[in-house]
Amino acid sequence: MKLVVTGAAGFLGWHLRCRLHATTEHSVVAISRDSWGELAAAVADCDAVIHLAGINRADDDELRAGNAALAQDVADAMVAAGRPIRVVYANSIQAGNDSPYGDGKQHAAEILSAAAAATGGSAVDVRLPNLFGEHGRPGYNSFVATFVAAAIAGDNPDIADREITLQHVQNAAQALIEALDTDESVVSPAGTATSVLAVWSHLQRFHATYVPSGDLPELADDLELDLFNTYRAALFPAHYPIAFTPRSDQRGRLVETVRNHGSGGQTFVSMTVPGVTRGEHYHLRKIERFVVLEGEAVIELRKMFTDEVLSFPVGGEAPAAIDMPTMWSHNITNTGDSILTTLFWTDSLFDPDHPDTIPEPVRPVGQEQR
Repeated sequence: MKLVVTGAAGFLGWHLRCRLHATTEHSVVAISRDSWGELAAAVADCDAVIHLAGINRADDDELRAGNAALAQDVADAMVAAGRPIRVVYANSIQAGNDSPYGDGKQHAAEILSAAAAATGGSAVDVRLPNLFGEHGRPGYNSFVATFVAAAIAGDNPDIADREITLQHVQNAAQALIEALDTDESVVSPAGTATSVLAVWSHLQRFHATYVPSGDLPELADDLELDLFNTYRAALFPAHYPIAFTPRSDQRGRLVETVRNHGSGGQTFVSMTVPGVTRGEHYHLRKIERFVVLEGEAVIELRKMFTDEVLSFPVGGEAPAAIDMPTMWSHNITNTGDSILTTLFWTDSLFDPDHPDTIPEPVRPVGQEQR
């Protein structure tokens, strides 16, 4: 299926593109603010549109009119295509709540539904709760991103506690993908009930456990795992590598490489000959740690849909860990002249039916190699 994704450079757009790449064979045309003029041509021969582009922070008039105007551009492109097209709209649970934002989102949904009906297509209104996740912008995308930045900076924000329903942005992306095939016209994906203060408490615990020593905190459920992945994404790359303190005596040396305050996980060790690269993949949720025990290596990472490659020289003489952020392709190359021994740890046992290991080269095609 050929999909047009609007708002593709935004928070939800980036996560949706990662999930589409990882779990489907769909062809994606990414439309962002910089390429908005290409919208009509892209819609002309697509099978479906997933409309994410919107305005979240603005004055009241712009919130009302701006979201409707973006939807109208999509509707005009659908009508100009002159054939049935499915449109999936990333709406909000705030739609129709009489706020400027809610009014704008509701009007946008009505515009898209009318365009689909006029052309014999179909529209699905996906009403998303409060989203959070990796690489959210503090003060913009989510209070969780704001709290993460405060926890890392050692700040103590004033918190007015209240109950709230949260949804990790990857779950929202999955709901949008499933909406391509649903018979429903309105979908309301469920989130997880928590509270504002509970989120802050989790983040403080993560920071107190993880930063001083690289210990992995206990993660009791999916919400805590998603919050931890969100938190450690904000630490990357400044916090890494995580240096360990070897303990030596007349018998030799001991290095504690994984201290997990929860339970579970899987550890394995690889021996790699000089010049060979391992990895070249990314994960959607899995926590994965690399520690070189003997030899010399370079670990490389690249955030999905970007070009910059980050490199970390590591070696067995000073063991240190890199914990791979989710949705960053990564590899490790033996750059020495002897066998490279590397310890790998993941937070979950490998499941061949759900491996969460998606092939993707770190260096884009054509980029100069080392």
